[in-house]
Amino acid sequence: MSAQNISLEANHLKAVQTSVSIEKIDGRKAVKVIKSKSVVKDDEATYAKINDVKFKDGIIEVEVLSRLLPDAPEHARGFIGLAFRINDDNSRFESIYIRPTNGMADDQLRRNRSIQYFSYPDFKFTDSRKSSPGVYETYADMALNRWIKLKIEVKGAKAKLFIDNAKQPNLIVNDLKMGADASGFVGLFVDIGTEGFFRNLKIYPAQ
Repeated sequence: MSAQNISLEANHLKAVQTSVSIEKIDGRKAVKVIKSKSVVKDDEATYAKINDVKFKDGIIEVEVLSRLLPDAPEHARGFIGLAFRINDDNSRFESIYIRPTNGMADDQLRRNRSIQYFSYPDFKFTDSRKSSPGVYETYADMALNRWIKLKIEVKGAKAKLFIDNAKQPNLIVNDLKMGADASGFVGLFVDIGTEGFFRNLKIYPAQ
């Protein structure tokens, strides 16, 4: 597969219930995304949408770094990740994101919840914890204020997440809730209390 290097400039991004800006961090440009304070619920459509790329199957790679905002609530975890197969009106999408604070927690249950899959609008993290505890969450080594490489492989109804060039997937989702034939946009996802940074976005569409 040949990569599409996605230009992360303002004219390629649409802020969806977020504020989006281009910033310099570590001397390099990155996209900063912060969730709108008007969105109270978790696992909502809160991302910077790449407005000129459609994606169905293939690979998405990006480097992410998250910090907690000064006014972040107690339950904030530095939530940051990717949304994909976003439909035109942002009413449906798939997402895998990470909780960097959990990767360093002393509480084993929190550590087990470092990575999360959800599907909007009907399969949020609260739904999966009720119906399938532990199936859509797992642990990986991660921390706040550190660049972390995410790679998501998507094929049909299956997705795999690899963190920091891991040989084996850190998370496997065998039943993406939108089904095998869904397609749509890609988004740079954050949730409450997060100052999220993204760089080096590459998309490899399946041939």
